[in-house]
Amino acid sequence: MASEAVSEAVSAFESEFVAVRRHEGGVAELVLDRPKAMNAVSTAMARDIGAACAALAADRSVRVVVLSSTAERAFCVGADLKERNSLSDAELVRQRPTTRGAYGGVLELPMPTVAAVHGFALGGGFELALACDVIVADETAVVGLPEVSVGVIPGGGGTQLLPRRVGAARAAELIFTARRVEAAEALALGMVDSVVPAGQDTAEALALASRMAANSPVGLRAAKRALRLGHGMDLAAGLEIEDAAWRTVAFSGDRAEGVAAFNEKRRPNWPGE
Repeated sequence: MASEAVSEAVSAFESEFVAVRRHEGGVAELVLDRPKAMNAVSTAMARDIGAACAALAADRSVRVVVLSSTAERAFCVGADLKERNSLSDAELVRQRPTTRGAYGGVLELPMPTVAAVHGFALGGGFELALACDVIVADETAVVGLPEVSVGVIPGGGGTQLLPRRVGAARAAELIFTARRVEAAEALALGMVDSVVPAGQDTAEALALASRMAANSPVGLRAAKRALRLGHGMDLAAGLEIEDAAWRTVAFSGDRAEGVAAFNEKRRPNWPGE
């Protein structure tokens, strides 16, 4: 259940297909809001996602972002194939930077991110979740990357992000078969990180985000940077990346406040710098 600290949201960003809701404690909720199309990502929706991510990335008051959905039956069903069917080759080429901006916008958010997944999260929809640091799914979730079944490949980061979660051979099997995976198996395979009762994905994701956001904003961003940049590096290179991230926090106001609060046996009041 979400804590009282995140129980009241204030809308801070509105567009046609995306909203950003502010919660207490530095948590922001990036809401996919095209329910009639089960959040199929059209060009306009991709543009909205990219714009929302740019606004969140620039806001130092945001400590953690939860990616959620207003659609009852789906987190996101992926690309809007009806729109795609109407595009010429030249139009598809022109659309590509916009769609990449949406998936890259989520992936490149500098603060921790948590996806709240229910129902269908397929193709680009699952790629939006994969772009987050942690995926909370409810027991209705069905995830997968079925793009080869319609003659394309995962193009929102799936061929790179899924192997980092489940390993190269397992990712190959999932992508090449285009199969859909239900919540329990997805958890066992590592495609999602937790499974909660039906309808509780957003509440649980917000509660998790609230626990994260209680910590140093400077520390959270630096830790994420070290985790992301160090992944796949050899140990020596990874430790250098970690050391560089450590140096950005070691002399920060957050570090001074954290140490003082610990010694004074009180909660820290993070300056965020």
